[in-house]
Amino acid sequence: MTDKKSELEHKLYSLFSNITSTIGYSDVHGKIIAVLLVEGKPISLQELAKKTKYSLASISLAIDLLEFFGVVKKIKKSGDRKVYVRLEGDLLNALRDAILIKVKKVVEETLSEFDKYRKTNDPKLKSALRNIEREVRRLEKYINKLAEVEIPK
Repeated sequence: MTDKKSELEHKLYSLFSNITSTIGYSDVHGKIIAVLLVEGKPISLQELAKKTKYSLASISLAIDLLEFFGVVKKIKKSGDRKVYVRLEGDLLNALRDAILIKVKKVVEETLSEFDKYRKTNDPKLKSALRNIEREVRRLEKYINKLAEVEIPK
């Protein structure tokens, strides 16, 4: 019975991970979030490694990124040397912010890269640059509007 339960839980973690991977997270990030959602309480890094079937090193690295985006928080329990992780804040807000940060960074890098080609004398390249830059600027406006959308409760 325990094996069936474990198998079902792992399948649920994988299903949730598929969703999070569509917004730029890796499989391990999605599974960590899923475990924390299912458990509903802080979980040790060792327990996360066991439940997700990832190494402790992979879990630790993934937790650092999730903590940076405000999805999770590392905590210590008094009298216990283990590091625990809990969900932090609103999950959807944190995921939205992570997406926005990633997209804004790529847009900024792309626009900066365009500066290298502005002085070209090739009319075809100038036209291509204008067309592509126009679409990137539209994307930038869209992302800024998306940042203003309130997440439903």
